[in-house]
Amino acid sequence: MIEIRFGSQVCGELTSAASREWLVPDGLGGYAMGTVAGLRTRRYHGLLVVPGETPASRKVGLASLDPAVLLPSGARVRLGAHEWASGDVDPRGFELLERFDLTDGLPRWRWRVGDVVIERELAMLPGRSCVAVVHRLISGGPVELELAAACTWRDAHGERRADGPPLRMDPVDGGAVIEGAYRLSGPGWTPQGHWWRGAYHREEAARGLHPEEDLWYAGQFRDTLRQPGDTVSVLAWAHDPAPAPPPATEVVAAARRRNREVVASAKPADDVEATLALAADAFVVRTNDAAVDVVAGYPWFGAWSRDTMISYEGLFLCTGRADLGRELLRSYAATLSEGMLANTADTGRVEYNTVDGTLWFLHAVSRHVTVTGDTDLGDELLPALRGVVDAHLAGTRYGIAVDPADGLLTSGTPGAALTWMDARVYGVPVTPRHGKPVEVNALWINGVAGVAELAELAGQDADGLHRLHEQAVKAFRQRFPAPAGWLHDVLDAPAPAYPLGGAAFHDDDLLRPNQLLAWSLPNAPLAPDPRAVGLVGAALLTPLGLRSLSPECPGYLGGHRGGPAERDGAYHQGTVWPWLIGPYADAARRAGLPVGELFVGLEAHLSEYGLGSVSETADGSAPHTATGCPFQAWSVAEMLRARR
Repeated sequence: MIEIRFGSQVCGELTSAASREWLVPDGLGGYAMGTVAGLRTRRYHGLLVVPGETPASRKVGLASLDPAVLLPSGARVRLGAHEWASGDVDPRGFELLERFDLTDGLPRWRWRVGDVVIERELAMLPGRSCVAVVHRLISGGPVELELAAACTWRDAHGERRADGPPLRMDPVDGGAVIEGAYRLSGPGWTPQGHWWRGAYHREEAARGLHPEEDLWYAGQFRDTLRQPGDTVSVLAWAHDPAPAPPPATEVVAAARRRNREVVASAKPADDVEATLALAADAFVVRTNDAAVDVVAGYPWFGAWSRDTMISYEGLFLCTGRADLGRELLRSYAATLSEGMLANTADTGRVEYNTVDGTLWFLHAVSRHVTVTGDTDLGDELLPALRGVVDAHLAGTRYGIAVDPADGLLTSGTPGAALTWMDARVYGVPVTPRHGKPVEVNALWINGVAGVAELAELAGQDADGLHRLHEQAVKAFRQRFPAPAGWLHDVLDAPAPAYPLGGAAFHDDDLLRPNQLLAWSLPNAPLAPDPRAVGLVGAALLTPLGLRSLSPECPGYLGGHRGGPAERDGAYHQGTVWPWLIGPYADAARRAGLPVGELFVGLEAHLSEYGLGSVSETADGSAPHTATGCPFQAWSVAEMLRARR
């Protein structure tokens, strides 16, 4: 359980309570999400966010359900919180917040107004876009409770303004249907119907994006809490022909039971591992066509194959989901084209634009068979995996091909950013890394070895694969070690503009974390050198993961802040990535370096940003404040895998 106590000192704690975010997923890619303080600090926050055709094409529906207590004295005390473009935070219900906790993955607030204590619990119905919000009187009373429903219906990446058409509200028993898209239901419904103008999202302002929107005040629910134990509940769900959901209290109870089962299935060794197992559950979803998939990060990412495959072992094999993982690997294999795995459909079309996502897929299949003994799946996918190797030998999109001279994998065309360091500013790659990137070739060598092993398990000839593997390993060991004591980041990279007669290519020795895969993968090309791993750790390791570039290197940026161009420019130029803790831990263990204190900072991080989860990124410079998505799949997966 993650618990945050406030008590009498809560005044002035808005910043702390507004920077801690909670997430409740629906198992489909939708969610409920907000802050401990109750402020909607992001355009993505809402109590009912519904997935579309893909997990990334979400719609925000019910934005907030703000409670107010009507005391017998006649006083009306509002427990919610809104921030407005004027700079006002009103109401200031967070000042009455006595405690917030995250038990069994579900958020729970407790407010105190004199001797009246009211608790709120929130849950989603797994496998359905439905949120249940339950308010319970803990002590005091009787009091009346009023719940104001602020609504919208818009793309999660945008905003809706009052200068457009009003939201359509169709009355139904106990509530209303909004825009024909979702339904509100609860006691004592009174429709309203006007705009609340200028709701302000402070996190969007910090990201250099438009921070304001207008919300439609649809109406209010109202009922009396007469004695401790009494509840007032509201349901909101995507309006579809399915039967109405069960009562809100049953939804909350069922969600608690399910989350406990999720944790039990993972067989955690301690409370931290239990927290990570439940965090992992948020990313494994069933899409509209009932396929198993992985959400890369909440609240703005959908499915990305590279993220999915890096996360595979942590999300599926470390949490007792091997059967779902088998299903996912089969469905992803069906997307192979010209030896490449589809990268994402987040952009509105299926894209094949990654050099490493396919190689991570080879790794995921190999790990699945090794860990589970599922040789049937290995046999089934082997023709496709051999096809991947053949396509890379022949050459495929974006100049991705095996160099026949050394067996190493080269890639890159002008304007492309094919590795995981894929950020662009105004369409120009920040770190194009054309040539032979170190982690790509470590993955290539690891992948060829894995396919050879699967071929032998299937009784097939693997001599050609072994020869290819041996050639690439020999070249890797000869060429990648750099005079500085670590590994080159890219070999045969196009050189910057040189004077007439200068070299056309060079070997890039910037100190980056990508080389860790050369020591950490199961079939890594190199045995870890303690000195080299130590140099990487000394320059890049932080409490929240590893920097993407050493502070001593030209181009280092220590803050992942500002508008889109500033943030993308720093994304892989010093920004910390928690997922890299996995490769570092593996390499350090193999090198005989101590790892006992490696996860302390990340364990503390579980209660300071995306509650119960691990962020996408953090600032490269101290104090390494978390940035990016508060809930990121590969960050959770690699911490869980490496820590276990």
